[in-house]
Amino acid sequence: MSEVKISAEPRTEFGKGGARRTRRAGLVPAVLYGHGEKPQHIALPAREFAAAIRHGGLNTVFTIDIAGASGATLALPKAIQRDPIKDTYEHVDLIIVKRGEKVQVDVPVTLTGEAARNTLVVNESNTLAVVAEAMHLPSSFEVSIEGLEAGAQVTAADVQLPAGTELAVEPDFVLAIVSQAQTAEQMEGDTGEGGEPAAEGETAEAATEE
Repeated sequence: MSEVKISAEPRTEFGKGGARRTRRAGLVPAVLYGHGEKPQHIALPAREFAAAIRHGGLNTVFTIDIAGASGATLALPKAIQRDPIKDTYEHVDLIIVKRGEKVQVDVPVTLTGEAARNTLVVNESNTLAVVAEAMHLPSSFEVSIEGLEAGAQVTAADVQLPAGTELAVEPDFVLAIVSQAQTAEQMEGDTGEGGEPAAEGETAEAATEE
């Protein structure tokens, strides 16, 4: 993964009011910390930050050039607050990283292919925790479930890791489970007459008899 260069401004206004004014100015409030450094309150250009995340994913490494600071800082998003309605970024926590050091990140996992007929695939986790060199973080993983029968599991051990990347969880960590799908007959058997649950029908009958 290549690093993304981005400019930042020192942030002097805090609290909800200050954050709102920062966002109205087209910036994202952020905090930069780590490696024993004093936390720095900064503001990132919203459009550039959103474009970088959209293109490189949540584990994008940023080279942050803070106005007035000497030299740039490498940082990785640690926590991102997002407004799901406006589809905007509300706040970002950035952790300082160094070239050559290894960091733990959660990488998105996508299941590809189709499991066997009459099965249901249940996602237990959409991400996998791994440890990798900060400047070579994987952006995503793909695991095939093609033809898997009921009872099969997709675990961390099934994920092909690039060189230099290690699991941060046990190999038997479950990502997905393939189970038997209910047949139409089984689904009908779970309901009483008129589509009402059988248990409710039995309760109604008992009340009528009394």
